[in-house]
Amino acid sequence: MAGKARRVYERAAFASSDPAIARFAQFLDLRRMSPRTSVAYQRDLESFGSFLTARAAGDDDLDRHRQPPYDGLEPATTADVLAYVQRLNGSRAYAPRSLRRKISALRTFYKFLKFDGRRPDNPATDIPSPKIGKPLPKALTEADVDRLLGVRLAGLTEAQRLRDRAILECLYSSGIRRSELLGLDVHDVDLDGRTMRVVGGKGNKDRTVPLTRAAAEAMRAYLGVRPRTPGTAFFIGRGGARLSESALYKIVRTYLGIAGLEGHASPHTMRHTMATHLYENGADLLVIKEILGHESLATTQVYTKVARRRVLEQFDAAHPRDKR
Repeated sequence: MAGKARRVYERAAFASSDPAIARFAQFLDLRRMSPRTSVAYQRDLESFGSFLTARAAGDDDLDRHRQPPYDGLEPATTADVLAYVQRLNGSRAYAPRSLRRKISALRTFYKFLKFDGRRPDNPATDIPSPKIGKPLPKALTEADVDRLLGVRLAGLTEAQRLRDRAILECLYSSGIRRSELLGLDVHDVDLDGRTMRVVGGKGNKDRTVPLTRAAAEAMRAYLGVRPRTPGTAFFIGRGGARLSESALYKIVRTYLGIAGLEGHASPHTMRHTMATHLYENGADLLVIKEILGHESLATTQVYTKVARRRVLEQFDAAHPRDKR
Protein backbone atom coordinates (compact mmCIF):
# COMPACT_ATOMS: atom_id res chain seq x y z
CA MET A 1 0.00 0.00 0.00
CA ALA A 2 1.34 3.40 -0.92
CA GLY A 3 2.16 5.78 1.91
CA LYS A 4 -0.13 8.68 2.66
CA ALA A 5 0.69 11.65 0.47
CA ARG A 6 1.66 14.87 2.16
CA ARG A 7 0.08 18.11 1.12
CA VAL A 8 2.77 20.70 0.58
CA TYR A 9 1.63 24.09 1.80
CA GLU A 10 4.51 26.33 0.83
CA ARG A 11 8.05 25.31 0.10
CA ALA A 12 10.65 27.90 0.97
CA ALA A 13 12.70 28.96 -2.06
CA PHE A 14 16.15 28.00 -0.78
CA ALA A 15 18.44 25.04 -1.31
CA SER A 16 22.14 25.03 -0.42
CA SER A 17 24.57 24.42 -3.25
CA ASP A 18 27.11 22.78 -0.93
CA PRO A 19 27.16 19.07 -1.92
CA ALA A 20 27.20 17.75 1.66
CA ILE A 21 24.40 20.05 2.76
CA ALA A 22 22.38 19.18 -0.35
CA ARG A 23 22.65 15.46 0.45
CA PHE A 24 21.63 16.23 4.01
CA ALA A 25 18.56 18.12 2.74
CA GLN A 26 17.53 15.03 0.76
CA PHE A 27 17.92 12.97 3.93
CA LEU A 28 15.68 15.41 5.82
CA ASP A 29 13.07 15.14 3.10
CA LEU A 30 13.09 11.34 3.42
CA ARG A 31 12.56 11.80 7.16
CA ARG A 32 9.54 13.98 6.31
CA MET A 33 11.10 16.98 8.00
CA SER A 34 9.07 20.12 7.36
CA PRO A 35 10.35 22.35 4.52
CA ARG A 36 10.70 25.23 6.98
CA THR A 37 12.96 23.22 9.30
CA SER A 38 14.97 21.85 6.39
CA VAL A 39 15.69 25.35 5.12
CA ALA A 40 16.59 26.57 8.62
CA TYR A 41 19.02 23.66 9.08
CA GLN A 42 20.62 24.28 5.68
CA ARG A 43 21.16 27.94 6.49
CA ASP A 44 22.57 27.03 9.91
CA LEU A 45 25.05 24.66 8.28
CA GLU A 46 26.07 27.30 5.75
CA SER A 47 26.71 29.66 8.65
CA PHE A 48 28.97 27.07 10.30
CA GLY A 49 30.68 26.28 6.98
CA SER A 50 31.34 29.96 6.37
CA PHE A 51 32.81 30.27 9.88
CA LEU A 52 35.15 27.33 9.23
CA THR A 53 36.25 28.78 5.89
CA ALA A 54 37.12 32.11 7.49
CA ARG A 55 39.07 30.46 10.32
CA ALA A 56 41.04 28.30 7.89
CA ALA A 57 41.97 31.40 5.86
CA GLY A 58 43.00 33.36 8.94
CA ASP A 59 40.31 35.94 8.21
CA ASP A 60 39.28 37.98 11.24
CA ASP A 61 35.89 38.80 9.73
CA LEU A 62 34.22 35.61 10.89
CA ASP A 63 30.69 36.99 10.57
CA ARG A 64 30.75 37.71 6.83
CA HIS A 65 28.99 34.98 4.92
CA ARG A 66 31.10 32.95 2.49
CA GLN A 67 29.47 31.10 -0.35
CA PRO A 68 29.69 27.28 -0.61
CA PRO A 69 31.23 24.81 -1.04
CA TYR A 70 32.65 24.38 2.47
CA ASP A 71 35.61 22.01 2.51
CA GLY A 72 35.91 22.14 6.31
CA LEU A 73 32.33 21.13 7.04
CA GLU A 74 32.51 17.32 6.88
CA PRO A 75 35.86 16.90 8.76
CA ALA A 76 35.04 19.49 11.48
CA THR A 77 36.08 18.62 15.03
CA THR A 78 34.40 19.08 18.39
CA ALA A 79 36.78 22.01 18.98
CA ASP A 80 35.51 23.63 15.76
CA VAL A 81 31.89 23.23 16.82
CA LEU A 82 32.62 24.55 20.30
CA ALA A 83 34.44 27.60 18.92
CA TYR A 84 31.51 28.34 16.63
CA VAL A 85 28.93 28.03 19.38
CA GLN A 86 31.01 30.17 21.75
CA ARG A 87 31.25 32.88 19.12
CA LEU A 88 27.49 32.84 18.52
CA ASN A 89 26.85 32.95 22.24
CA GLY A 90 29.34 35.77 22.75
CA SER A 91 27.82 37.89 20.02
CA ARG A 92 24.49 38.05 21.90
CA ALA A 93 22.82 38.30 18.50
CA TYR A 94 20.90 35.06 18.95
CA ALA A 95 18.21 34.11 21.39
CA PRO A 96 18.70 30.84 23.32
CA ARG A 97 16.03 29.19 21.19
CA SER A 98 17.92 30.08 18.00
CA LEU A 99 21.17 28.74 19.45
CA ARG A 100 19.46 25.49 20.38
CA ARG A 101 18.20 25.10 16.83
CA LYS A 102 21.66 25.75 15.36
CA ILE A 103 23.22 23.16 17.64
CA SER A 104 20.43 20.75 16.76
CA ALA A 105 21.16 21.30 13.07
CA LEU A 106 24.82 20.42 13.62
CA ARG A 107 24.01 17.32 15.67
CA THR A 108 21.55 16.07 13.07
CA PHE A 109 23.96 16.77 10.21
CA TYR A 110 26.85 14.86 11.77
CA LYS A 111 24.51 12.07 12.84
CA PHE A 112 23.59 11.79 9.15
CA LEU A 113 27.28 11.72 8.12
CA LYS A 114 27.93 8.97 10.66
CA PHE A 115 24.92 7.00 9.43
CA ASP A 116 26.12 7.50 5.84
CA GLY A 117 29.58 6.16 6.72
CA ARG A 118 31.34 9.45 6.03
CA ARG A 119 32.79 9.80 9.52
CA PRO A 120 32.96 7.63 12.65
CA ASP A 121 31.77 10.14 15.23
CA ASN A 122 29.50 13.10 15.89
CA PRO A 123 31.52 16.17 16.99
CA ALA A 124 28.39 18.03 18.13
CA THR A 125 27.04 15.34 20.48
CA ASP A 126 28.52 16.73 23.70
CA ILE A 127 28.07 20.43 22.92
CA PRO A 128 25.70 21.82 25.59
CA SER A 129 22.57 23.61 24.47
CA PRO A 130 21.44 26.76 26.28
CA LYS A 131 18.49 26.30 28.59
CA ILE A 132 15.32 28.12 27.71
CA GLY A 133 12.25 28.71 29.73
CA LYS A 134 8.77 27.95 28.50
CA PRO A 135 6.89 31.24 28.48
CA LEU A 136 3.14 31.02 28.61
CA PRO A 137 1.52 31.66 25.24
CA LYS A 138 0.14 35.12 24.67
CA ALA A 139 -3.60 35.32 24.21
CA LEU A 140 -5.96 38.18 23.46
CA THR A 141 -8.89 38.92 25.71
CA GLU A 142 -12.41 38.60 24.35
CA ALA A 143 -12.58 42.41 24.26
CA ASP A 144 -9.33 42.45 22.25
CA VAL A 145 -10.84 40.04 19.72
CA ASP A 146 -13.95 42.19 19.38
CA ARG A 147 -11.73 45.20 18.73
CA LEU A 148 -9.63 43.27 16.20
CA LEU A 149 -12.64 41.97 14.27
CA GLY A 150 -14.09 45.47 14.27
CA VAL A 151 -11.18 46.91 12.29
CA ARG A 152 -12.09 48.14 8.81
CA LEU A 153 -9.28 49.04 6.39
CA ALA A 154 -9.67 51.62 3.67
CA GLY A 155 -8.32 51.12 0.16
CA LEU A 156 -9.11 47.41 -0.16
CA THR A 157 -11.18 45.72 -2.82
CA GLU A 158 -14.32 43.91 -1.73
CA ALA A 159 -12.57 40.56 -2.31
CA GLN A 160 -9.59 41.59 -0.17
CA ARG A 161 -11.78 42.95 2.61
CA LEU A 162 -13.92 39.83 2.80
CA ARG A 163 -10.87 37.57 2.48
CA ASP A 164 -9.10 39.28 5.39
CA ARG A 165 -12.22 39.06 7.53
CA ALA A 166 -12.58 35.36 6.69
CA ILE A 167 -8.94 34.73 7.59
CA LEU A 168 -9.24 36.37 11.01
CA GLU A 169 -12.54 34.63 11.77
CA CYS A 170 -11.14 31.28 10.61
CA LEU A 171 -7.98 31.58 12.71
CA TYR A 172 -9.92 32.55 15.83
CA SER A 173 -12.71 30.04 15.25
CA SER A 174 -10.67 26.94 14.55
CA GLY A 175 -7.23 27.58 16.05
CA ILE A 176 -5.54 26.08 12.99
CA ARG A 177 -1.87 26.77 12.40
CA ARG A 178 -0.83 29.28 9.76
CA SER A 179 0.53 26.57 7.45
CA GLU A 180 -2.74 24.67 7.81
CA LEU A 181 -4.76 27.73 6.89
CA LEU A 182 -2.56 28.41 3.88
CA GLY A 183 -2.96 24.79 2.79
CA LEU A 184 -6.76 24.80 2.85
CA ASP A 185 -8.40 23.89 -0.43
CA VAL A 186 -11.96 24.82 -1.31
CA HIS A 187 -13.12 21.20 -1.09
CA ASP A 188 -11.66 20.90 2.44
CA VAL A 189 -14.26 23.29 3.82
CA ASP A 190 -17.86 22.27 4.56
CA LEU A 191 -19.57 25.53 5.37
CA ASP A 192 -23.02 23.95 5.74
CA GLY A 193 -21.64 21.44 8.25
CA ARG A 194 -19.30 24.09 9.76
CA THR A 195 -16.22 21.88 9.60
CA MET A 196 -12.82 21.97 7.89
CA ARG A 197 -10.56 19.09 6.96
CA VAL A 198 -6.91 19.79 7.80
CA VAL A 199 -4.76 17.59 5.57
CA GLY A 200 -1.19 16.75 6.56
CA GLY A 201 -1.01 19.01 9.59
CA LYS A 202 1.90 18.96 12.05
CA GLY A 203 3.24 15.43 12.26
CA ASN A 204 1.61 14.74 8.87
CA LYS A 205 -1.70 14.03 10.59
CA ASP A 206 -5.15 14.80 9.24
CA ARG A 207 -7.99 16.04 11.41
CA THR A 208 -11.37 17.72 11.19
CA VAL A 209 -11.95 20.96 13.06
CA PRO A 210 -15.21 22.82 13.73
CA LEU A 211 -16.07 26.36 12.69
CA THR A 212 -18.15 28.95 14.47
CA ARG A 213 -21.21 30.28 12.68
CA ALA A 214 -19.51 33.67 12.39
CA ALA A 215 -16.48 32.09 10.69
CA ALA A 216 -18.64 30.03 8.32
CA GLU A 217 -20.59 33.13 7.34
CA ALA A 218 -17.41 35.15 6.78
CA MET A 219 -15.85 32.38 4.68
CA ARG A 220 -19.06 31.98 2.65
CA ALA A 221 -19.13 35.72 1.97
CA TYR A 222 -15.51 35.55 0.77
CA LEU A 223 -16.22 32.62 -1.54
CA GLY A 224 -18.96 34.72 -3.13
CA VAL A 225 -16.38 37.27 -4.34
CA ARG A 226 -13.26 35.08 -4.57
CA PRO A 227 -11.62 35.71 -7.96
CA ARG A 228 -11.92 32.86 -10.44
CA THR A 229 -8.74 30.82 -10.64
CA PRO A 230 -7.84 27.31 -11.85
CA GLY A 231 -6.18 26.64 -8.49
CA THR A 232 -7.93 24.93 -5.58
CA ALA A 233 -6.59 27.10 -2.74
CA PHE A 234 -9.28 28.54 -0.49
CA PHE A 235 -7.38 31.73 0.33
CA ILE A 236 -5.67 33.29 -2.66
CA GLY A 237 -3.36 36.25 -3.12
CA ARG A 238 -2.03 38.13 -6.11
CA GLY A 239 -2.51 36.54 -9.50
CA GLY A 240 -4.89 33.95 -8.11
CA ALA A 241 -2.06 31.99 -6.48
CA ARG A 242 -2.31 30.40 -3.05
CA LEU A 243 -1.81 33.04 -0.36
CA SER A 244 1.81 33.13 0.77
CA GLU A 245 3.07 32.98 4.33
CA SER A 246 4.54 36.48 4.11
CA ALA A 247 1.20 37.84 2.87
CA LEU A 248 -0.65 36.15 5.74
CA TYR A 249 1.76 37.63 8.28
CA LYS A 250 1.32 41.07 6.77
CA ILE A 251 -2.47 40.82 6.89
CA VAL A 252 -2.60 39.70 10.52
CA ARG A 253 0.07 42.15 11.68
CA THR A 254 -1.71 45.04 9.96
CA TYR A 255 -5.06 44.37 11.62
CA LEU A 256 -3.52 43.73 15.03
CA GLY A 257 -1.49 46.93 14.73
CA ILE A 258 -4.49 49.07 13.84
CA ALA A 259 -6.42 47.49 16.72
CA GLY A 260 -3.62 48.59 19.06
CA LEU A 261 -2.48 45.01 19.71
CA GLU A 262 1.04 45.18 18.26
CA GLY A 263 2.47 43.04 21.05
CA HIS A 264 0.50 40.09 19.71
CA ALA A 265 1.44 40.49 16.04
CA SER A 266 1.42 36.86 14.93
CA PRO A 267 -1.13 34.50 13.35
CA HIS A 268 -0.23 31.99 16.09
CA THR A 269 -1.65 34.40 18.65
CA MET A 270 -5.10 33.60 17.31
CA ARG A 271 -4.51 29.88 17.96
CA HIS A 272 -3.52 30.55 21.57
CA THR A 273 -6.45 32.93 21.96
CA MET A 274 -9.00 30.44 20.71
CA ALA A 275 -7.70 27.66 22.99
CA THR A 276 -7.59 29.95 26.03
CA HIS A 277 -11.13 31.21 25.45
CA LEU A 278 -12.48 27.69 24.99
CA TYR A 279 -10.95 26.61 28.30
CA GLU A 280 -12.08 29.76 30.13
CA ASN A 281 -15.61 29.11 28.93
CA GLY A 282 -15.73 25.51 30.12
CA ALA A 283 -14.51 23.37 27.21
CA ASP A 284 -12.91 20.05 28.13
CA LEU A 285 -9.13 19.84 27.66
CA LEU A 286 -9.47 16.65 25.62
CA VAL A 287 -11.79 18.44 23.19
CA ILE A 288 -9.34 21.34 22.88
CA LYS A 289 -6.51 18.86 22.32
CA GLU A 290 -8.34 17.22 19.41
CA ILE A 291 -9.25 20.55 17.81
CA LEU A 292 -5.68 21.84 18.03
CA GLY A 293 -4.17 18.56 16.86
CA HIS A 294 -1.83 18.19 19.83
CA GLU A 295 0.02 14.90 20.20
CA SER A 296 0.01 15.06 23.99
CA LEU A 297 -2.48 16.40 26.51
CA ALA A 298 0.47 17.93 28.39
CA THR A 299 0.88 20.40 25.51
CA THR A 300 -2.75 21.46 25.83
CA GLN A 301 -2.57 21.86 29.60
CA VAL A 302 -0.53 25.06 29.21
CA TYR A 303 -3.84 26.84 28.63
CA THR A 304 -4.93 26.05 32.17
CA LYS A 305 -1.93 28.07 33.35
CA VAL A 306 -2.85 30.95 31.03
CA ALA A 307 -6.36 30.96 32.47
CA ARG A 308 -5.05 30.97 36.07
CA ARG A 309 -2.71 33.83 35.26
CA ARG A 310 -5.59 35.86 33.85
CA VAL A 311 -7.65 35.24 36.97
CA LEU A 312 -4.80 36.63 39.08
CA GLU A 313 -4.42 39.66 36.80
CA GLN A 314 -8.13 40.44 37.10
CA PHE A 315 -8.02 39.84 40.85
CA ASP A 316 -5.12 42.26 41.28
CA ALA A 317 -6.83 44.87 39.11
CA ALA A 318 -10.16 44.65 40.91
CA HIS A 319 -9.38 43.97 44.58
CA PRO A 320 -9.69 47.21 46.62
CA ARG A 321 -6.88 46.23 48.95
CA ASP A 322 -4.31 46.21 46.15
CA LYS A 323 -5.83 49.33 44.62
CA ARG A 324 -5.10 51.20 47.83
